[in-house]
Amino acid sequence: MLTEAFERLEGAADAGEIGGYGVATWAGLSNGMFTIPELTALANTVGGPHHHFRAVQFPVSLVHLAVVADALDGRGALAEARETGLDVFASAPLGGGELLGAMTEELVRSIDAAASPAQAALLVALSAPGVSQVLLSASTPAHWADARGAAARKPLSPDRLRKVIDVLGT
Repeated sequence: MLTEAFERLEGAADAGEIGGYGVATWAGLSNGMFTIPELTALANTVGGPHHHFRAVQFPVSLVHLAVVADALDGRGALAEARETGLDVFASAPLGGGELLGAMTEELVRSIDAAASPAQAALLVALSAPGVSQVLLSASTPAHWADARGAAARKPLSPDRLRKVIDVLGT
């Protein structure tokens, strides 16, 4: 199915209908259904060395910390996407809003003591090595203000990310 999809998307790109395409998955990369190298190889097979495969989207958050831990160790989907030059769109950075109820004062302090709970949670996704963009939805102006506040903060250092991962586990 992916081969057929890539063929159609390469055709659309060659026809000037789209500039590029990507793969969005909730668990395809984390459960081993496919890897970034496999997706890139498929794009090369279908579209040649000048293929139009440009991006991947998958969850990156405090709930999905394994992908961040892997990236800090130079492996996994984030590291592979960065090595390949793909943009990574991190989805579900707030776990569908459920993370906000789990953000204890101690957890927020371990991430960034000056941040709100939403900003602290978003800051983890924004700081993950290899993430190009973080996708989120907001239902109020206050939510957007928190998102802007998180984006304006200095990214967490790899050491700080490791400490958060050590506290929460993967």
